[in-house]
Amino acid sequence: MAMANFESAWFVYGALLLLLATSFVVRIDYVRIGLAAAALVAVPLVLFREPDVGYGMLVLAILIVNLGILARLWLRERQVSFSAEEEALRREHFSALNQVAARGLIDQGHWISAKRGEILIRENQAAPSLFYLAEGQAAIRRDGAEVGKLSDGALIGEATVLDGTHATGTVLLGSNARLWFVPAAALRAYLAANPAIASALHEGFARALRGKLASANTRLADRAPIV
Repeated sequence: MAMANFESAWFVYGALLLLLATSFVVRIDYVRIGLAAAALVAVPLVLFREPDVGYGMLVLAILIVNLGILARLWLRERQVSFSAEEEALRREHFSALNQVAARGLIDQGHWISAKRGEILIRENQAAPSLFYLAEGQAAIRRDGAEVGKLSDGALIGEATVLDGTHATGTVLLGSNARLWFVPAAALRAYLAANPAIASALHEGFARALRGKLASANTRLADRAPIV
């Protein structure tokens, strides 16, 4: 009776739709989940249709392999750890990345303590690095005049570091600071080799730029009108 009422076409369509959706996914762990889900949807075809050893083995192979890889990814994420300042960086700017990807990206850079007065980026020059200001203050100057301020948690250089265009202002530390930085050339090479990370990083950069624009608009609104 189960064989008579079983409509295998629905499971075929379901598995194909899952595979189609998976083809648009960027993160590899989501790809694995999609493949495993497609295999699970196809399992009833093996259980209720006429016996087909080859088809059944293929479905089971897809299921077992992907579940095994998912388990390995889960174990890897469980083993990843971050210091307090690394966790703040990950949460604020790399939240679109899983823990393993964030760990790999943060490891491309370096943590340093810098002194007040040091210049991070110069106006009309390409940003030498991407910076994260974990602690401290920085000023943005254009044509010698201060046009903005940056404080704890700010990302610096994200607007130009990936394409190498010239910065429109100079960034000068206004206090002793704690910084994470990754050289521009090293960052571009790493992202070229890891396009999924590059896609997620662009989201973080866009969010940081929106925050800076909102802050700039607030400062402009607070200024007294010029008369």
